[in-house]
Amino acid sequence: MAKDIICGMYVDETKSKFHVAQDGITYYFCSSNCLREFLRPQQEMQKLKFLTLFALGLGALTAFFEYIYPATPFGLQNYVLLFLLATPVQFIAGWRFYVGSRDAIRARQANMDLLIAIGTSAAWLYSTLYTFQDILWPRFLPVVTVGTAVYYTESGLIIGFILLGRYMEHIVKGKASAAIRRLMDLQPKMAAVVRKGKETKVPVEQVRVGDVLIVRPGEKIPVDGIVTDGYSSVDQSMLTGESIPAEKKKGDEVAGATINKTGLLRIRATRVGSDTTLSQIVKMVQEAVVSRTPMQRLADVVASYFVPAVVLIAVGSFVFWYYLIGIPFSFAFTMLIAVLIIACPCALGIATPAAIMIGAGKGAEYGILIKSGEHLEKARKINTIIFDKTGTLTKGEPSVTDIIALQGKEKDVLLYAAIAEKGSEHPLGDAIVRAARGKGMKIPHATRFRAIPGHGVEASYKGKRILLGNRKLMQKNKIRIEQEDGIQKLEHEGKTVMLLAVNRKLLGMIAVADTLKEESAAAVRALKQKGIEVIMLTGDNPRTAQAIAAKLGISRVLAEVLPGAKAKEIKKLQKVGKIVAMVGDGINDAPALAAADVGIAIGAGTDVAKETGGIILMKSDLRDVITAIDLSKKTVSKIKQNLFWAFFYNIALIPVAAGVLYPIGVLMNPVFAAIAMALSSVTVVGNSMLLNRYKPSHGLHKDRLP
Repeated sequence: MAKDIICGMYVDETKSKFHVAQDGITYYFCSSNCLREFLRPQQEMQKLKFLTLFALGLGALTAFFEYIYPATPFGLQNYVLLFLLATPVQFIAGWRFYVGSRDAIRARQANMDLLIAIGTSAAWLYSTLYTFQDILWPRFLPVVTVGTAVYYTESGLIIGFILLGRYMEHIVKGKASAAIRRLMDLQPKMAAVVRKGKETKVPVEQVRVGDVLIVRPGEKIPVDGIVTDGYSSVDQSMLTGESIPAEKKKGDEVAGATINKTGLLRIRATRVGSDTTLSQIVKMVQEAVVSRTPMQRLADVVASYFVPAVVLIAVGSFVFWYYLIGIPFSFAFTMLIAVLIIACPCALGIATPAAIMIGAGKGAEYGILIKSGEHLEKARKINTIIFDKTGTLTKGEPSVTDIIALQGKEKDVLLYAAIAEKGSEHPLGDAIVRAARGKGMKIPHATRFRAIPGHGVEASYKGKRILLGNRKLMQKNKIRIEQEDGIQKLEHEGKTVMLLAVNRKLLGMIAVADTLKEESAAAVRALKQKGIEVIMLTGDNPRTAQAIAAKLGISRVLAEVLPGAKAKEIKKLQKVGKIVAMVGDGINDAPALAAADVGIAIGAGTDVAKETGGIILMKSDLRDVITAIDLSKKTVSKIKQNLFWAFFYNIALIPVAAGVLYPIGVLMNPVFAAIAMALSSVTVVGNSMLLNRYKPSHGLHKDRLP
């Protein structure tokens, strides 16, 4: 049975006619209405994509026939052809701006849509009147007698570029929704419940608090509960980020969606439905994504003041010159149109996208994916960075770190340990076997193997009895341990120590730990040099966390923190004015990545972490965090410069367009409006292209620091 994620009803997968596959996952729905609701955001994106290509395509054709090849194909006059190309863009692709303008007027406020609608409409209207002036109104615009007298290209390309920016924003929103769906898909669909003495398979949504469940090796645990019988190791990495499975016995708590690795467990359900740990994670991601305040773009702020001022100046200049001074209507109307056209935000439409596209492309060159302008804007302000431990600062898998021979040679200690663990599925045993093979050893099979839950393993080889495990295993077999100080020293370093005994004699010790990535120390050191506070946040125990932090030079450590608490810790820092970045790789990091001002996901991490994060480090190199911050500062600086140049030419010529110089015989020809817009566009594009010269100043991409 599948669950309709729109309405929550159960759907028989074999009978449902309504289903769709996305990203390798098939979703089933109870009705066509739910299917349409599910597909609506995707359909909106497709529509926006079509309109963007439509506007840019016809806009490019218009530019070609207006500036590059001003011929008259198909027997049409050139201006008529331009009219036929530009009008569909204005009223089909640009219709949403008219709707937005209507809504803004109803709300008594000026927005970007209103500025775009007024500017493009003025350009289109003036061009249309000029094109058909002999038909509609003879000698209506006698002053336009030189140069290019129409502005069809400007109106079309403005609409195209701004639609392109909005399409990019829709992509980011779609990623956030996909991350939440992937989280929901982690929960198993069915559960084995014992009712009336019989084992029954039921949909996980039908599990009730108090039900007894059976979970076999390799299965996901359906809901949160308490172990009532059995012993096993459970992979909790999706919750805690810890790569080593936790041992679970009677009385221990387990969480839904974690994976039972070795033994059979009987569990009594304690939290089901929306109360489970996984459901709470989903809820936190949803709340964090929804509650995040969008970046207030400078263009919108300026537009709220600029639009009313431009309209007032345009109308005021017409009234002043026509009614008060008494100049001819055509001259006064030319002033009105010139003011509106010169205020048209041609460069404004590409000011931000141009810088973001080049900045994002430069980031991609260094393996850094920056997903939106919002994250670019915030990344430059970061003053606190929180790192997850497992899989982020560390490699995320246990490795042999120390081999200590108490008798004989180290290679003998490793070989006997590998023989004992060759038949084990435990991650610690796998680390030992990998270490032995890495040294070129051939590992023979033990004649007898037995796993001792909570203690270690026992094996036989050529008549020798091999014991490998913890203190309890040695004490149980009455093997004397005289190296307690050495064991404790290794444990204080965050390592798991396994003792090896052969024929009741302690032969040596092997220490296993999750090791640091080579670049972690360099990244932490560089961030601290920039004055950024570095914090380590982990679900692991304090002893291991402090040991790792000491090696990295991190002074503040938050250990034994579960997913919900991770997001809360970030919010605490934000409340005291910190601009927080979270760097993580796991599902357990998703709420924290969403709650942070900037979520930075490791490229080798889970899809959920990558889709929730605003910046992705594709090479999983933590030194790229520094590059991302530096690049964001450069890009935002270019955006601000672009916005300045986008308005400078226009604002400087508005007084001239309004007739300030008319008393000395100078009347603004609307042709100069097109020149101003062209100059501002060239300036913006050229300024953005300077980002291509950016290179990381710290040189971390050239040489790996020790």
